Amino acid sequence: MKEYKYKINGNAYTVSVGDVENGIAQVEVNGVPYKVELEDKTTQVKVVSAPKPGAAPRTASGEKVIAARPAAAGAGQPVKAPLPGVVMTIPVSVGDTVKAEDTVLVLEAMKMENSIHAGRNGVIASIDVKPGDSVLEGTLLLTIA
Repeated sequence: MKEYKYKINGNAYTVSVGDVENGIAQVEVNGVPYKVELEDKTTQVKVVSAPKPGAAPRTASGEKVIAARPAAAGAGQPVKAPLPGVVMTIPVSVGDTVKAEDTVLVLEAMKMENSIHAGRNGVIASIDVKPGDSVLEGTLLLTIA
């Protein structure tokens, strides 16, 4: 039996709920047994068809927002957007050698410029965005080999 303790209008009650069979529950309140008939509340399940996707989000200038793309396997270490924003500048080019602390991209988010660092030493293998692109969190920005 499950036991519950309640206080109603300053009075303490100990309620034990036992087995439920055929809609009848065995309940004990402060040691007094009761048979409680449960109300059958079966409800109809309404099937809702899947909504159709809306239009793709766009930037203030009308360009499409670039969605997150998976990185190609074995292509190097991806650098992904840590938050949604707009790509301001990309101070590196494909083939440039970078160190972990080097800024490889500047992202504007919430009216603030955020420097995105390489995170590891390597060579820029690909740049997947351009200045002015709006990106979502997790979007592949560039790859470091």
